[in-house]
Amino acid sequence: MAFAGELPGCAAVGDDAAAAVAGVPSRVTAFVAWLRACGEDLAEPVGNWYEVERTASAPGPDGGLRRAAFSLDELPPSVDEFEMWLRWAELAREELAGALDAAPAAANRLAWLATQDAALAVELGAAGPVEDQDAVLDRIYEARDTLTAALSAVGPGGPGVRRAVRLAIADDLRAAELITDR
Repeated sequence: MAFAGELPGCAAVGDDAAAAVAGVPSRVTAFVAWLRACGEDLAEPVGNWYEVERTASAPGPDGGLRRAAFSLDELPPSVDEFEMWLRWAELAREELAGALDAAPAAANRLAWLATQDAALAVELGAAGPVEDQDAVLDRIYEARDTLTAALSAVGPGGPGVRRAVRLAIADDLRAAELITDR
């Protein structure tokens, strides 16, 4: 995977490092265009905004597999970055909500998203959302609300904040793409 460190949620996946890196320029262009279309004022990306890192998934707190973390994920964002990235996470969630409005039955294919957000919230210290919601769509929104509250509670200096925001943005955008592509 190659990711744009200054654009959490913007990454390209490839069969190997060269393929992942080759996909980044178009991914950065599309991501920046999406943010601008959402009203975000961004400078033009300059230089090499991405890196390639291979890392294995580590066991999570419950013994299950977690998603991989990158070395950059260990650096806390500045207060301004944190606030901006939380806005981007909300924009990504709105993108997903729009896709789900157009295809509500698709929510049933996204139970993984609620599980991911709930796990990230727990890693940040939240108790986690109630899991007894009958509707997958309700679990998706409840888990995101719990994750957002956990991010706000720990702030930009909390351990795992950069990773949680990166995954939340990327997962929502990927889920919206999956829904609209089918």
